[in-house]
Amino acid sequence: MTKRIVFTGGSGKAGRHVVPYLVDKGHQVLNLDLVPLDHPRVNTLLTDVSDGSQVFNALSMHFGFDGLETGKGPAPVDAVVHFAAVPRLMMRPDNTTFLVNVASTYNVIEAAVKLGIRKIIIASSETTYGVCFAEGDKDFHQFPLEEDYDIDPMDSYGLSKVVNEKTARAFAMRSGADIYALRIGNVIEPHEYDRFPAFIADPPSRKRNAWSYIDARDLGQIVHLCVEKDGLGHQVFNAVNDTITANEPTAEFLKRWAPGTPHTRTIEGFEAPISNRKIREVLGFREEHDWRKYVSA
Repeated sequence: MTKRIVFTGGSGKAGRHVVPYLVDKGHQVLNLDLVPLDHPRVNTLLTDVSDGSQVFNALSMHFGFDGLETGKGPAPVDAVVHFAAVPRLMMRPDNTTFLVNVASTYNVIEAAVKLGIRKIIIASSETTYGVCFAEGDKDFHQFPLEEDYDIDPMDSYGLSKVVNEKTARAFAMRSGADIYALRIGNVIEPHEYDRFPAFIADPPSRKRNAWSYIDARDLGQIVHLCVEKDGLGHQVFNAVNDTITANEPTAEFLKRWAPGTPHTRTIEGFEAPISNRKIREVLGFREEHDWRKYVSA
């Protein structure tokens, strides 16, 4: 079924792959961003999502000039996907990173809920697990990293994502809307698989990402599955691919490279240390882009 989706941050690294995936699935998408997305079937409305008035207005507008032909005003929006953010540390001052990310997420969720939009998907992050942008060499508490982990980032970016997950929970409880937060792993675009031989050769370099990743196209599938799956209320999902970025089984690899970190269950085969079991079991995710398809052993 075709759905009308407002996507914030569709011009960014992840968005420029996820938006086309949604369009290819038959959905109509309006992109809200500060720069246009080069896609012939997607209009970009230049919007600063840290400004609540702009967000409210953008979520209640026509997607394009063809909307004027109906004479009935803007059609309802079925879902909002919120990816717009300061995307990492050290791009803007720490307080600005925190303020922009927290305020923009609050603005998007509040406007969507008050406009009666019942499906909202927000981009959280692997950084909530506390190691990616940690000061010094910090160990994970346990493996695998699952959604009930005691998230404890020490940086402004990861902290903003923790707050955003709590904001999503608060509005879901208040409104009854479905609001899903995706803890997105290290996003890999198709042209970036040439980096993997270096990853495999230098295991410590991938510790901050927990030796896990998400193909940008598979992230499109995850977002599509979230759009289609109703009735879950507030949920947090790890958004990663199935397997570890290593050539040996995960349990053996972690015994060598993270010997002090306990395992809470048996880790089978090449399972990624950030577990995607929940999206496979709840959403039906089936990865299409395992890194081994693109990288010679």
